[in-house]
Amino acid sequence: MKKLIALMLVLVMAVSFAACSQPATEEPATTETTTPAEGTTEEAPAAGELKWDPTNVQASVEAAVAATDGKIAIITNTVSQNEEEYRSAAAMVEKYGDRVIHDTMPDNFMAEQEQFISVINKYGTDPDVKCLIINQACPGSNPGIDKVAEVRDLKDLLVIYCTPQENPTDITTRADITISVDEVGKGTFMAEKANEMGCKTFVHYSFPRHMAQVPLAGCRDKIKAKCEELGIEFVDATAPDPTGDSGLSGSQQFILEDVPKMVEKYGKETAFFTTNCAMQVPLIKAVYDAGAYYVQPCCPSPYHGFPSAFGIESPEDLVGGLDATIEAEKKYVADAGLTGHFSTWAVPASIANTVAGTEYAFLWMAGLIGDCDVDAMSALLSDYCGAEAALTPFVDPGTGEVTDNYLVYQLGYLDL
Repeated sequence: MKKLIALMLVLVMAVSFAACSQPATEEPATTETTTPAEGTTEEAPAAGELKWDPTNVQASVEAAVAATDGKIAIITNTVSQNEEEYRSAAAMVEKYGDRVIHDTMPDNFMAEQEQFISVINKYGTDPDVKCLIINQACPGSNPGIDKVAEVRDLKDLLVIYCTPQENPTDITTRADITISVDEVGKGTFMAEKANEMGCKTFVHYSFPRHMAQVPLAGCRDKIKAKCEELGIEFVDATAPDPTGDSGLSGSQQFILEDVPKMVEKYGKETAFFTTNCAMQVPLIKAVYDAGAYYVQPCCPSPYHGFPSAFGIESPEDLVGGLDATIEAEKKYVADAGLTGHFSTWAVPASIANTVAGTEYAFLWMAGLIGDCDVDAMSALLSDYCGAEAALTPFVDPGTGEVTDNYLVYQLGYLDL
């Protein structure tokens, strides 16, 4: 694990944190103050009182922001690939001003690896940037970090991956902490959800590039195994890769045309899932039109695919507008007599990862937590989600290897 950057405290803290070094004793340079939340009179602790309090998450984060001056760079997909990732980073810029920088990777990151690497290198080598968050950590993330390491000591840079798409062993040697939905374990939950919905068939759409990734292939295998146990027919369907020759539009058109064929062949009691973000909207549309079933988006959230597929405008405030969005989606489904045909998580995972990662970075810069503090990240995720989001180490489904800085979580379902 990397050493903490020497920032602060006037007194040596007596509390130790998971995977942390001892905090430095220098007095912090304070560049701004944080206004207490509306309706409260709570003030940020003085420098000597600065501490991480998992029972008062937001007060701890506000104090950490006020006590540091480093910047955080967040790299996300574009709106067309994953709007939630993009919008969540934009929200962090709005909240924290120039303390947070937001940029995007190219749409076709597989064909434009050098451009993606250059984006990572641009911010990773900036001495003012103390933390780099990549959400999603698509292929190109690892060589990007390697490029940064050629000119910068990574002990002074916290690297956070969200939803990684490269081999676990390679990920854990580049990122200090990685957080993701339990991509493998969710396969069992999805098969059980399909069974609860009364489905007799489960269609899994993906492509070779995704199936070469251990978590996604492991998820597929879990779905298949559980379906066999429950007596559900499993269909392993191959779709065009959106980064391939047919492009994004070609892969989306394939889904629109193939779902009706699958329903004609297997019946309406068929559950559908795809591993690709950009395929969610056409899949939801096609399932809705066919009267079939949709267990969840690849990145579980009420925002992922549903508003666009149902013609519902996403709110500017993704957090404050969540309840209204859910109600609008439920009404849209109910009006078609399809209540219970769609499900997802009640909380947007992609947004939770960005928010928790950003808050974690501020706490880290303030010297309150270490490079990989599992309890702190769990507390931050749970605070945003409003429900327990206990993180557990990723276990490689092929080798059984357990990783201590690649952490996954699972939340319950919301029926639409």
